[in-house]
Amino acid sequence: MEKIGIIGCGNLGLSLLKGFRKQYPDAHLFGTRRTVSDLMGFGDDKTHFTSDNQSVMEQCDYLIVALKPYTILSFFEEHRDFFDPERHTIISVATGITLGEIKGALKRDNLSLYRGMPNTAADVQESITALSGGTDPLNRKEEVSELFRAIGDIVWINEQLMESATILGACGIAYVLRFIRAMIQGGIEVGFDAKTANKIVSQTVKGAAQLLIQNGLHPEEEIDKVTTPKGCTIVGLNEMEHSGFSSALIKGIVTSYQKIER
Repeated sequence: MEKIGIIGCGNLGLSLLKGFRKQYPDAHLFGTRRTVSDLMGFGDDKTHFTSDNQSVMEQCDYLIVALKPYTILSFFEEHRDFFDPERHTIISVATGITLGEIKGALKRDNLSLYRGMPNTAADVQESITALSGGTDPLNRKEEVSELFRAIGDIVWINEQLMESATILGACGIAYVLRFIRAMIQGGIEVGFDAKTANKIVSQTVKGAAQLLIQNGLHPEEEIDKVTTPKGCTIVGLNEMEHSGFSSALIKGIVTSYQKIER
């Protein structure tokens, strides 16, 4: 991965770039944004920013297109003649835009084309990235896998599930952070200062996730280990459920999914 280009360094694109920089310290990273001055604090001798998309396309073999959904198709239409089928591998990370729509904008089907959905935890190399493949004349699936493993874990899925993966993996960051915020607020109410509550809650959430990742168990099995009869955990859980905790979360996930599907 000597040269990686990110077209559109907004919040997600910049998170990807920062994650790649940590994993590939010797690689040259190229990022684009209309207002380049917003990125100057992240540049160095191997991290280059420009407002010229075409110049990045000329530099890089791997192009991650992280533009907004309402601009990405026009980008592909405008730059279709600059993509080289013998060189470029394109990975779109735009929400809700299918590989078929991208091919339609490019008016060609001989390009190495993938779709991915990482999340902003790429910044700290803890993203989960869902990946789907389209055409791949350059046979670079393993390289694409390696690229996104550099910023966390990956899962290959059917493209029909990409919107669902977006809700769980990308939007899910916000859901989890909102849950963490509520736990911190509860911690303050029972006596902690905000900084201490934040530290306790953040490590608790990290530990809970690692229990599932490393032990491979269903969450309910781990819950059972801390819910003793007549204990304080079970009464807290029951109060949350009486207030609609699980149903509200599920409804929020489904509502977000329906927004993409419209």
